[in-house]
Amino acid sequence: MSSFPSLSPTRVHGLICGTLEPGPLNTLADIDGIAVGHRTMCEGDLRTGFTAIVPHPGNLFREKLPAAVEVINGFGKSAGLIQVDELGTLETPILLTNTFGVGTGVNALIRRAIAENPEIGRSTGTINPVVMECNDGYLSDIQAMALSEADAEAALKAAGSTVEQGSVGAGTGMSAFGFKGGIGSASRVFELGGRQHRLAALVLANFGRPGDLVLPDGRRPHPKEARHSEERGSVIVVLATDVPLESRQLKRIARRAGAGLARLGAYYGNGSGDIALAFSTACKIAHFEESDFIVRDILKEDKIDVLFQAAAETTQEAVLNAMIASPAMRGRGRSKRPSLADWLDGRA
Repeated sequence: MSSFPSLSPTRVHGLICGTLEPGPLNTLADIDGIAVGHRTMCEGDLRTGFTAIVPHPGNLFREKLPAAVEVINGFGKSAGLIQVDELGTLETPILLTNTFGVGTGVNALIRRAIAENPEIGRSTGTINPVVMECNDGYLSDIQAMALSEADAEAALKAAGSTVEQGSVGAGTGMSAFGFKGGIGSASRVFELGGRQHRLAALVLANFGRPGDLVLPDGRRPHPKEARHSEERGSVIVVLATDVPLESRQLKRIARRAGAGLARLGAYYGNGSGDIALAFSTACKIAHFEESDFIVRDILKEDKIDVLFQAAAETTQEAVLNAMIASPAMRGRGRSKRPSLADWLDGRA
């Protein structure tokens, strides 16, 4: 058992993912400086929203973070990933939303960056907004395109150290393995170089066929009335750590999110957009760097295995947290998704 008092929804139900210790909050906010906020829209036929991840409290355009992206299966419409892959840096907060909300999120991040840095697109380069998505169209009227830039800004302004999980923000209308999906998070602590370090995950879970889910204790929940269908969902995994790493190492860590998804029974179906983005808060990369060379610490390569393990464990637990924290939901038309928590408690 963890020495920390905080229990995730998964652990409350006696389910333990892996062997590493969770952090004190067991969320993405265990990484110092990271804040998470939501804007939830749940009215009429709408079950949607924005989730914002703010990697540090400063000016991200001027003080970028090392980052990398791993496209596990590329059936997705996210924005900003090409430049992250090419340059290895993150220079805006991350927004998560529904598929048709990506453009709105992009505009919101651009406007916010210009307000903070009027030189963008004038005397210096443009900005690379990162917005990632899943399709919530089963439960929500995605064609309404109801989300506004004000909604994205509301999620950014709401960002704080409390990470609400379940059917909130971008996770409001998501489904997973035939159950209700949503936003989930988890963290792990470990020692490197004589110091305690942390890695954490936040996921937008909207993937998996009914009947494929495998719990850590081997049980295979199957929602009642759910038909066996093709895998057409998606999952976004955001990994953060305070370990000093370069973008190549972060890409290797992001790739291990796939191990966490596989532990759950996922196989990255043809129609699934499965994407992992990883970043480190250990050092900042100046936009207006005057020196031709920069020097920074990076982890010795043969010490990286513990981060691989943490990436797999936190991804697995974060998905289960998203599902267990989400109550049953009815959406547009006659659509509905049962709760995994109800199944675990014998109520479904």
